Parts: sequence; C-alpha cells; structure tokens
Amino acid sequence: MVVTYKNRKIETICTDARVAEKKYGREMAEKIQLRVDQLSAADSVEMMIQSHIGRCHQLRVDRKGQFAVDLVNPFRLVFEKIGEEIQIVKVLKIVDYH
Repeated sequence: MVVTYKNRKIETICTDARVAEKKYGREMAEKIQLRVDQLSAADSVEMMIQSHIGRCHQLRVDRKGQFAVDLVNPFRLVFEKIGEEIQIVKVLKIVDYH
C-alpha cells in the first residue's frame, strides 16, 4: 500500500527514527518503523486484518472508518484507508485512545 500522512509532524515521526526515538524512546521508535514498513508492504488493509499483522483492527464509534495497529502498549498507530482498487493509507496519529 501507499502510505501518506495527515501532516508533516506525524510524517517526520514515522520516517525519521531519531525524531521518533527522541519523542517516544527507542522501543517505540522501532515499533513505529516496523508498523509503517508493514503498511507499505501489505497489499490491503483487509489482508493485514486477516493475517493479524500488528493486531490490525477497525475502530468504531467516534473513530468509525479508521483502523489501528499496536505499538508499545497502550499506544496505537491510527490510520484510514483511501480508495478501494489501489489502496492508500493515511497515518493520522499515534495515540492512547483507551
């Protein structure tokens, strides 16, 4: 899939390991990079859900239409799917929504 970002700040965190490590620590920075790589390598969000990659799951209620993958507990990488044929995901935020 093609990975895009909601804004420059989240893009920098997801693409620059030094920035992510400074903000979240080494373990979290490594997990963020792993999840972004998995999103890039996947054919579709549905494939990620079926294969349990990153415990990918669809969100509900006020986050309807969004998906999340696990990072370091309790944080999640939240994204939305854009398009059906050629899937593009837009990373929205890194958040503890619990």
